[in-house]
Amino acid sequence: MTSDADADADEPPTGAEPPTPPGRSALARSVALGGAIGIGLASMIGAGAFFVWAPAAAAAGELLLLALLIAAMVATLNAFSSAQLAMAHPTSGGAYAFGRRYVGPWIGFSAGWLFVVGKTASAAAIASVAATYLGTALGLDAVPTRILAAAFIAVLAALNMSGVRTTARVAITMVSIVLAGLAVWFVVTALTAAPDFGGVDGPVVGSVGDPGSGDGAPPPAPEPTLGGLLEAAALLFFAFAGYARMATLGEEVRAPRRTLPRAILIALGVVLALYAALALVLVDRLGVDALAASRSPLADAIDPRWALPIALLAALACLGSLAGILAGLSRTSLAMARERDLPGPLARISTRTGAPVVSEALIALIAIGIAFLLQPAQLVAASSAAVLVYYAIAHLSALRQPAGERWQPRLLAGAGLVGCLVLVAALPAASLLGTAGILVVGLVARAVALRVRAGTSGAR
Repeated sequence: MTSDADADADEPPTGAEPPTPPGRSALARSVALGGAIGIGLASMIGAGAFFVWAPAAAAAGELLLLALLIAAMVATLNAFSSAQLAMAHPTSGGAYAFGRRYVGPWIGFSAGWLFVVGKTASAAAIASVAATYLGTALGLDAVPTRILAAAFIAVLAALNMSGVRTTARVAITMVSIVLAGLAVWFVVTALTAAPDFGGVDGPVVGSVGDPGSGDGAPPPAPEPTLGGLLEAAALLFFAFAGYARMATLGEEVRAPRRTLPRAILIALGVVLALYAALALVLVDRLGVDALAASRSPLADAIDPRWALPIALLAALACLGSLAGILAGLSRTSLAMARERDLPGPLARISTRTGAPVVSEALIALIAIGIAFLLQPAQLVAASSAAVLVYYAIAHLSALRQPAGERWQPRLLAGAGLVGCLVLVAALPAASLLGTAGILVVGLVARAVALRVRAGTSGAR
């Protein structure tokens, strides 16, 4: 295992590109600022923009907008720490690499393990949401819908295997179409009357009404509580977490010390503005009760006849996010395999495409299996818990950086660390127990692997 002192000795001077470690294949630096921003935007503007509003409104009630503000503040603090770390250590792996360098191998492993497991669950959730939107619009049953989710994962993993430039092009194309579609949605909502869910004179949107009520009125959202507020903030954080993908691609970004911080902060700024506008319009048009019960909030905010185009737009947004997530997962797996924290073959890079093809294929297969077994809502909560701990480790790493590498006060990293831990604690107990169990399994497996490796070396 590499010690902190060894890592310090290997770090290149500020301004120099980090060298490829001896004996390792390098990923090509082929992503410019626009491509990095595109991957970040596509990763964030996915299931979060179309799916997370209903469960968050059900948890927070009238405090939904405050929950969004809390999630945005934690996301912004995370972005600051991620940018600072990426400037000093621009390599594949994100908080896995940062944790190993600044805190220690076990903490770094914990970050990488939780990221790989949590975001694989997230990939399965996003594929399932995309398939559910299309399946509902096309009248598909549960089994064909899950097959469609598996097909989405397989196709995007294959595209990623053709190289990160393909990933960037796909991400930019998809997110451009989605942003154009959302712009049209905002125009339509401004030009049409708000739906009426409470009386017989207004249009009744079938997707939000309680079938047993007889009048189409949605069931009331729960009374606001502090626990519900924080749980909603943790769920809404799921919609912001895509900027981690840019940090995990640090080895493939041109001039990473300049490009990565700019890409992370620009992408997050765009998404913060978009989500704030979406939340304000949805609450104004639907009310919190109807929003909490809605299966397609953006369609219900205008007219049920818009369900199909909204479903197509949501599916496309989810697929753009899925492409970025799969790319980030394969790069973190690559970094962990290089340090022998995952099996060595996962570090194999294709000589033809320059992509970590073994990691990409294995992650896709695991995500397909998860998509067949679990529902999206379960996966969102599980992913949020794992990824919040991942970012907590990033903040801990930022706190350990020497003064010459820091451009933000330690207070911000400390606040981000506390924010992540508070949101983790607010998630459902099942998510916390599942995340803790997954972490224990990973730590035990690493301890066993290290002992076996030490025994093999001693026998020689």
